[in-house]
Amino acid sequence: MPSTRSEVPHLTVEQLFDPPERAGASISADGRRIAFLAPWRDRLNIWVADADGDLSDARCVTADDKRSVHVYHWTDDPRWLLYEQDGDGDENWHLYRVDLDDPGAAAVDLTPFAGVRVMGVESAPSRGGRVLLRMNRRDPAAFDLHEIVIASGRTTELARNPGAAGDFLCTPSGELYVHGLGPGGDLELSRWAPETGAAEPLVRFTGPDHPLGVHPFTLTPDGTGLWIGSNRHGDLTRLVRLDLATGEEGEVDSHPEYDLDTRCAVFPSLPSPLIRHRRTGELIGVRYLGARQVIRPLDPHFAAVLANLEKLSDGDIAALSSDLDGMRWVVSFTHDRAPGVTYLYDHTTGDGRLLFRSRPDLDPAALAPVEPVTITARDGLPLPSYLTLPVAGERSGIPLVLLVHGGPWSRDSWGFDPAVQLLANRGYAVLQVNFRGSTGFGKAHLKAGIGELAGTMHDDLLDAVGWAVGRGIADPERVAIFGASYGGYAALVGAAFTPGVFTAAIDCFGVSDLANFLRTVPEFVKPHLTNNWHLYAGNPDDPEHLPDLWARSPLSRVDDIRTPLMVAQGANDVRVVRAESDRIVESLRSRGVDVTYLVKQDEGHGFVNPENNKDLFRTADHFLARHLGGRTHDGSATTAEEI
Repeated sequence: MPSTRSEVPHLTVEQLFDPPERAGASISADGRRIAFLAPWRDRLNIWVADADGDLSDARCVTADDKRSVHVYHWTDDPRWLLYEQDGDGDENWHLYRVDLDDPGAAAVDLTPFAGVRVMGVESAPSRGGRVLLRMNRRDPAAFDLHEIVIASGRTTELARNPGAAGDFLCTPSGELYVHGLGPGGDLELSRWAPETGAAEPLVRFTGPDHPLGVHPFTLTPDGTGLWIGSNRHGDLTRLVRLDLATGEEGEVDSHPEYDLDTRCAVFPSLPSPLIRHRRTGELIGVRYLGARQVIRPLDPHFAAVLANLEKLSDGDIAALSSDLDGMRWVVSFTHDRAPGVTYLYDHTTGDGRLLFRSRPDLDPAALAPVEPVTITARDGLPLPSYLTLPVAGERSGIPLVLLVHGGPWSRDSWGFDPAVQLLANRGYAVLQVNFRGSTGFGKAHLKAGIGELAGTMHDDLLDAVGWAVGRGIADPERVAIFGASYGGYAALVGAAFTPGVFTAAIDCFGVSDLANFLRTVPEFVKPHLTNNWHLYAGNPDDPEHLPDLWARSPLSRVDDIRTPLMVAQGANDVRVVRAESDRIVESLRSRGVDVTYLVKQDEGHGFVNPENNKDLFRTADHFLARHLGGRTHDGSATTAEEI
């Protein structure tokens, strides 16, 4: 007899959105210490423990009770840890140093400059005791290259941005290269002499093929070449070595079906597609991502290590770190129902020891499997997607939530997502669609999105709804669209352009007016819009583009919105400013449309603080239950700021 809804274990918002018990572990260069993130005063902070000890004896080495720490770096000297932090979501990232040999010392801000943003923190075996980074201290729109001595904090400007440089490369011998927009919007790599300002172009990349730039773009340890992701002679992105003397490319590795996994270009906390030896920096493995991840080893020692690591879990290898000799490894796994399981593996013995599970109170049996599916768009384009159905209860003719990823130059992937699990637990089918314009599925799939915001990019979402309805999964009278950033824009497009399709819509920091959005992005972003927003949507500085930008903006059809709408916004969002949400909410309320509006004063583009995420998803839980008739929520009151 089929299970009934009452038999499905009820997952609370707290279980899914409280900070993980532990996460983000990595091992020090000497293999003696393990660092990880864990709550302190309800914020994730960095903790350090002996690698051979019990993690319960770990010491908290940071003390941020205002905003969680998410990104940290071991240095080549195990005395020092570095971490990055901004203020209330303003994205002005600073770099901090922690002295592990002085437990009483406060963290030191190595970049104590108001209103300045740090990017591209990088260390290398050839730069012992130092890190390279870029800062816009001199000019808010231009990032100059700096070197910081970790122990003293001494900062030296190595190169001043000539104006078009998106990135710098500094070889072990001190040669400088700049990478940025060239004539006509193509990307150009040039040798650069900062004393004269002379730039000698070396190689050019077609701009529209790389809306977010070329990734990876990494110096080889000897400084004579670059490892780059190239789709120059085909559809898929493969790994090549670019010779800095000649500009010629030679293939290093490729996969016959998958692109390199370059998600870290959007989400820096995700692992690089390049797996490198801790001591030498040499390449030992490469990550590819299709429906699931594939790692290809390029080194016999790492191949043996990888074979044993893959025995530890049926998930996909996520974060991976080792000691200098590549014998002791800390590995975490991506998994749809076992989030953040993390092991210490010793290659001298072949033994793996479970360090922790990020959310040990979640029973994998109560979580819903995430199934890769392929949906065919109306013009025949395959849309790689993920379908999640409730664990038990009804699995046909049920309400559907179309969960739309951000970017749009990003992608959905397999793994644990607390939002997906909350929705599935409430009795909804959840569908995540890699619509045209998504990255990671080849150049043709990516470029099919050019000029198609609120056009065929939206048609792909409608076709996915039709697919779910046609297979009897979804009830066509109970379909919601839910997304953040670009996904929030897509939710507004759904409500404004196709109001008869969606029963409810949830927009988190989404764009309502494309021209206003593009005029108000941070100054340092504007020089790099040529091959993404200006190409895919339009340039508001070009009068000929303005009518089309307005026609593709949800605000232009706000009078057509009759779908109940929920909007969430961070007051400090510098990417999609609060006015984008205020304007559409005010317009709807003036017409008496049902709209729920949440604003968080201490957040930016994406909620970080756990109380805000819990408020967001409690409110979404109530909102969807009211409009889709899904499984009842937990009944707890929301403390969200609704205005």
